Amino acid sequence: MNLEMQRFKADFFKALAHPLRIRILEVLAEGDKSVNEIQSVVGSEGSAVSQQLQILRARNIVIGTKEGNKVIYTLKDPMIIELLEVAKQIFNNHLIDTITILDKYKDTDESLQLTKD
Repeated sequence: MNLEMQRFKADFFKALAHPLRIRILEVLAEGDKSVNEIQSVVGSEGSAVSQQLQILRARNIVIGTKEGNKVIYTLKDPMIIELLEVAKQIFNNHLIDTITILDKYKDTDESLQLTKD
């Protein structure tokens, strides 16, 4: 069972491993949208958006519902929103760590300059 879960997680994260797919998920976190609406918000051409949506659909991350001549996309699981928020928090933590290291380096560099003078 653990191996199946690990494979699921690996496949799931592979499906998320593209900046445009992440952006599409962020847009869908705000509400259901058609391909044209997604395309307009992300500023990418329709074929690229459609291709990425197809990958997300294949992995069961988004679902498409036909409404007239449009397909409306929605997140399959609202926990995707939480996952994106956690990823953002991890990114911010990395930034904080980097800034802290740079500040320490800057303080060390300044004190070295003072001792030279």
